[in-house]
Amino acid sequence: MSMIRDLRAAVRPTLRRGGRSPYAHDASGADTTATSAVVDCAVYRDGRRESRHMTPAEALRSLRSGERQGPQGPQGGTGGGAFVWIGLHEPTEREFSGIASEFGLHPLAVEDAVHAHQRPKLERYDDSLFTVFKTIHYVEHAELTDSSEVVETGEVMCFTGRDYIITVRHGGQGSLRTLRHRLEDDPELLAKGPSAVLHAIADQVVDGYLAVADAVQDDIDEVEIQVFSESAGKGRRGRDAGRIYQLKREVLEFKRAVSPLLRPMQLLSERPMRLIDPDIQKYFRDVADHLTRVNEQVLSFDDLLNSILQANLAQATVAQNEDMRKITSWAAIFAVPTMIAGIYGMNFEYMPELQWRYGYPAVMAVIVGICYAIHRGFKRNGWL
Repeated sequence: MSMIRDLRAAVRPTLRRGGRSPYAHDASGADTTATSAVVDCAVYRDGRRESRHMTPAEALRSLRSGERQGPQGPQGGTGGGAFVWIGLHEPTEREFSGIASEFGLHPLAVEDAVHAHQRPKLERYDDSLFTVFKTIHYVEHAELTDSSEVVETGEVMCFTGRDYIITVRHGGQGSLRTLRHRLEDDPELLAKGPSAVLHAIADQVVDGYLAVADAVQDDIDEVEIQVFSESAGKGRRGRDAGRIYQLKREVLEFKRAVSPLLRPMQLLSERPMRLIDPDIQKYFRDVADHLTRVNEQVLSFDDLLNSILQANLAQATVAQNEDMRKITSWAAIFAVPTMIAGIYGMNFEYMPELQWRYGYPAVMAVIVGICYAIHRGFKRNGWL
């Protein structure tokens, strides 16, 4: 219980200790909201943006004024189908605390959003949904090495309520700016409310998976061709093993982003939810289908890389066996002169042909003849 109280104290700052709420105003009425992490913030009514940019406090005031002036829209939204979309990039606990307090976000979800490094998931807290997506970016490289970074991951976290969606992005990629502009060009879709934005984010993330999967497939094909190439030398096989292992690690990171997201997408596409427009839920099915396809592709990458690695290790074993056969063959050839020289090096008085004039040339001829015969036999059998 003490931990929960500490979390609540972190995300709901009060004025009792002399502190100022991030939504407070100074004596001149100026807004003192900490907005350094806010990338964009706007209120949308009937799918149309009210102004180019607002602070979160201004957006909340505009939203509440609309609630007082008009009836509730579809799905229990604010008057005129209005909602606020706040986009943040790597906010600190202090920067996010005021927003979390005003929108009543759950302390545990707030802690996850601030500290990041979460698995893809979907959690329901009273009147809000907390969704975590892992974004994947393909890192271009001139040549794949055993230390190349192939994929780079980030995170996009979404707090979805009846009249708001708050996106928290971590990492240097996965920007939602282009997505926001594209949705603003389609007021009819944006009028569906926060669930339309949630679907668009999920669709963009999964489309990114598809693009990265195609690029990783090219890398795997390149490694496979080089492993089975006849021109691959023995020195290259060691580098190939390192590159294959590095690719396996990158594919594993890819898999950690894709596989856990299957269940959340299944829930969003199949289970009725108060915060998800029924018309938008149909589109989540398409995203779930694409995600299933990517997941199957990533699993096949892992199996294929296992097969390539085993083939590479088998090639290395065959190469070692060939080297050992060559070494053994040459050792057998050199054993002949060693043996004969050893025999004639013994200090005995009566040995065959010691006094013969042509004894030395004859012995050398015998050595050469025997060595030639052994070499030819090994050559015929493929050992040399």
